[in-house]
Amino acid sequence: MCGPAQGVAVIMGAMSAEPVRTDNRADDEPDETRLRRWEQRTEWPMIALSVLFFAGYAWVVLEPGMDRGTRSTLDLGMWLVWAAFAADYLVRLALSRRRGRFVLRNLFDLVVIAVPMLRQLRVLRLVMVLVLINRRIQARVRGQVVAYVSGATLLVGVSAALAVLQVERDHPDGMITNFGDALWWTMTTITTVGYGDYSPVTGQGKLIATGLMLAGIALLGVVTGSIASWFVEKFGGMEESERESRQADAVRAEELRGEVADLRAEITALREQLVGARTDDSRA
Repeated sequence: MCGPAQGVAVIMGAMSAEPVRTDNRADDEPDETRLRRWEQRTEWPMIALSVLFFAGYAWVVLEPGMDRGTRSTLDLGMWLVWAAFAADYLVRLALSRRRGRFVLRNLFDLVVIAVPMLRQLRVLRLVMVLVLINRRIQARVRGQVVAYVSGATLLVGVSAALAVLQVERDHPDGMITNFGDALWWTMTTITTVGYGDYSPVTGQGKLIATGLMLAGIALLGVVTGSIASWFVEKFGGMEESERESRQADAVRAEELRGEVADLRAEITALREQLVGARTDDSRA
């Protein structure tokens, strides 16, 4: 049930999974209203099933010596979750009016459903949690990127740790034999530090490590880009603010000059009136 082949795909899929569109972009046309409505209604149930699936998978990996009854129950539960996601895909395909385009945009879903041995990849639906957080934050782009990166890092790290632990701990020369070691290896690999105190020895473990390295490079690129964007926004905004402030000061100074000129004109007129009044009094 829980074959190790899902490791690299979980890591790479988490970086490339496309969230459900709910906006009014140009390529999301009105004829897909039924499809969008179904996706919105099933969003939370699919997330809940993903969480249950991930919990069951983690339980199987972290407790290999569980009794046969518990293992069978978990296997049955994961089969049912897989069937639910397969049904969801078929419903979405039926509701889509441009089915060819739907299949092309959801190739990863199709692979997971068509190859039952890889159904653990449905855990990628957890990425939708990030989308929901993003919709509720309603923050600026930099805040959204931080939310995406944080969630993706957590998902990729835990998935990679479970996957590499499953394929490495039973190997005679395996160095990663418990979840703590797996997490430490994941952190050093995803950050490209690579101390080398733990490393995979199996072919599947090395394949998982390759995917994790690529994911780490991608995550670091997003973080670096986000920081650079923050600096540009911060200092670029300061320059723009200073420019606007100078313009406002210039406008205010011009207004003050006009007011001073008006006051001078009024004072001159008052002086003339006073002089004229005194002249009239002296004549009288």
